[in-house]
Amino acid sequence: MKIAIVKLSALGDIVHAMVALQFIKAQVPNLEIDWIVEQRFAGVLENNPDINAIYTVNLKSLKTHKAGIFEQIKAIRDYAKNNYDLVIDAQGLLKSAITARLLGKPVAGFDKDSIREKAAAWFYDVKVACAYDANTIDRNALVISRPLDISITPEQILNKKPFLFFSETDQAYTDFLATDKHNIVLVISSTWESRNYPAEKFVAVAGALQQNCLVIWGNAQEKEKAEWMATQSNTIKVMPKLDFNGLKALIAHSDLLIGNDTGPTHMAWALNKPSITLFGPTPISRVYQTDINKVLKSASIVNAYKLNKQDYTIKDINESDIIKLAKDLLG
Repeated sequence: MKIAIVKLSALGDIVHAMVALQFIKAQVPNLEIDWIVEQRFAGVLENNPDINAIYTVNLKSLKTHKAGIFEQIKAIRDYAKNNYDLVIDAQGLLKSAITARLLGKPVAGFDKDSIREKAAAWFYDVKVACAYDANTIDRNALVISRPLDISITPEQILNKKPFLFFSETDQAYTDFLATDKHNIVLVISSTWESRNYPAEKFVAVAGALQQNCLVIWGNAQEKEKAEWMATQSNTIKVMPKLDFNGLKALIAHSDLLIGNDTGPTHMAWALNKPSITLFGPTPISRVYQTDINKVLKSASIVNAYKLNKQDYTIKDINESDIIKLAKDLLG
């Protein structure tokens, strides 16, 4: 049997969906799995032994280059020549649903009451019901496994094997790792400013822990913030720009990750590495809490159906709470 999974973006959502792969492959070993993803996120999927092929689209580019839609449709129709037995839209957006339908049929996805863009459900032959405010990881596991008549339990997810894979050929990140201190990755930015813990509070945490704190960044503004932090504490180092292979490798070789609710933070959970995820305007149901993966949430009440981007209460999380938790996790 050959299936295609459509999960285009974003990084954290892709990571959360990938957890299902090891369980469906365990139950159907001869299953062939292809994954269709936005080009800029393909690297997070690479080297995964449970994925047969990764196919990319660049739908984001259509915002500024609408004529490119014909090129994208042609690419998707070329992928459809793989003759999939089942296509699963694990995203639930109109763009992902249309992509899935162009790939072939039958198409499976969430029913209209389980997604924000309800019209996407019109494109599905097999519909999966799951509350929109349910745990994000459980939702992803369900929409991928249910159409295959496979069950994935929370206990299985809690006992998962690491499922991000990388090549050790590029080891530039190793120059930044300490051998006499714990290596702590700091994830300081996300897509919303209101999801970002204040830089000065990250500095206070790093100063109190006195370990080797490595700040990652993705654009010039984030790099500038990271460089300012490094001027405030000799325990902080700014990492060079990392591709996905380097990012996965760095997190895998770290002792702890502390970060905002964003993709690289969720990669620590995927790699079975200790982590502290800081939440303000987003619900903690986006993650699994384990013995080594902890969360700290501000006092604000979050409506999962209508997130408030003006909720800046993440800044109220006390540094001492992060410091204590970090010390506990580092032993």
